[in-house]
Amino acid sequence: MVLQFHNTMTRRKEPFVPRDQDRVGIYLCGPTVYGEPHIGNLRNVVVFDVLRRHLAASGFQVLFVRNYTDVDDKIINVAGHDPLQAFVVAEHWSRVYDEITAALGVRPPDIAPRASGHIPEMLALIARLVDAGLAYQAGGDVYFAVGKWPEYGRLSGRDPAELLAGARVEVNPDKRDPLDFALWKGAKPGEPTWDSPWGPGRPGWHIECSAMAAKYLGRGFDIHGGGEDLIFPHHENEIAQSEGATGEPFARYWLHNAFLELKGEKMAKSVGNVVSPRELLRRHRGVVLRYALLGAHYRSPLEFSEEVIADAAASYDRLATFATNAARALGAAGGELPAAAVGVGPSEPAGWRDRFQAALDDDLNVPAALAVLFDLVAEANPLIVKLEQGDASVLDGLRDRFATFLGLAGRLGFSPLDDLPDPAAFRPVLDLLLDLRERARAARDFAAADAIRDRLAEAGIRVEDRPGGPRWHLAP
Repeated sequence: MVLQFHNTMTRRKEPFVPRDQDRVGIYLCGPTVYGEPHIGNLRNVVVFDVLRRHLAASGFQVLFVRNYTDVDDKIINVAGHDPLQAFVVAEHWSRVYDEITAALGVRPPDIAPRASGHIPEMLALIARLVDAGLAYQAGGDVYFAVGKWPEYGRLSGRDPAELLAGARVEVNPDKRDPLDFALWKGAKPGEPTWDSPWGPGRPGWHIECSAMAAKYLGRGFDIHGGGEDLIFPHHENEIAQSEGATGEPFARYWLHNAFLELKGEKMAKSVGNVVSPRELLRRHRGVVLRYALLGAHYRSPLEFSEEVIADAAASYDRLATFATNAARALGAAGGELPAAAVGVGPSEPAGWRDRFQAALDDDLNVPAALAVLFDLVAEANPLIVKLEQGDASVLDGLRDRFATFLGLAGRLGFSPLDDLPDPAAFRPVLDLLLDLRERARAARDFAAADAIRDRLAEAGIRVEDRPGGPRWHLAP
């Protein structure tokens, strides 16, 4: 299958053709760092991490940029209108965001620009818009004149004439049109400020992404992404100001993920139904939350609940159990553990890699890719049993399937052998407990055997009874 994505701009799936052969530039709108993100804010981070991994495994050289909005009204308000404290707030929550995304197995971006570090680029872009007659000064502010950009609304599919009724637009009596949006905001007491040709002030929200994306990825870069809430007005405004200043396309493909929902309602701070990822990480492993966030196609709403997390833990445990058992069986048989087979390569008899590749090539269909992984596990599990029973004829077949499994799981950001550590410090103690449990079972003291199993479960260790004897696993 040809690699294709659903382009929000055209509202259809399109074959992916990068601007530069074998090179892909991606810009993902990052967080406004004024507080802890909620778990819904992290869906696009995990989705685009999979996109980045898949493109790299498919042979592309990927440059991934994700910004931090560290100059914003919300930050200023949290800082109590203290300019220096505003930077302290932004720095603190930027670090928290990095810790949370790392716990979810998200690779850091190649470039992580901050708005405060790119004021000259924003001023240059605003100046071009003023010179082109697409922006005007009103007092200390500078606004983009939406009415002078006839293509406004192309991304969101909205008619500017209909946007005035209930639209999220900035209200200012100095604006010529209610739809006009701020490129530069004049200085106010208690706010960080920079000098500009229009007087001291600070940038508007939308201008920063246009300036930073252009600096690091150039004009007409490949993929711009974010949550569907950014389609209007943020991404619509980015297109208008970028293309208005350059006369060239801003981005080629626009990818947007749907919301997380809680009891059928969009998860949002304005609604008050948000879930803290740090609280979730105190109760669940990061890899389980990652799996839960990938549980539905990225363009479909995802209902989020403790039941969804429990299902994700059980599903991931199946993958991790297979990886542990395969590694142990191969090791016990004297075979070297395989390196992950990550490329498409020649097709196996069952075509696992081809099927997996086709799933992700089809608009990043992660649920379909996971189904391929579970089919592979179902076929390989009987080989583990045969190898444990001494049938060496299945050694190569198991090793090949295991290598394929590791490579494909890695594209989704899963590394089961690393995700479920096997600490040497307590391995002998666990082996002893399993031995005592087996002795109790042999003596038909099932109460004692069950008590050992239950106490281990309370400690987060699951016992699996296998033909060759019991095994222990760290539970997700």
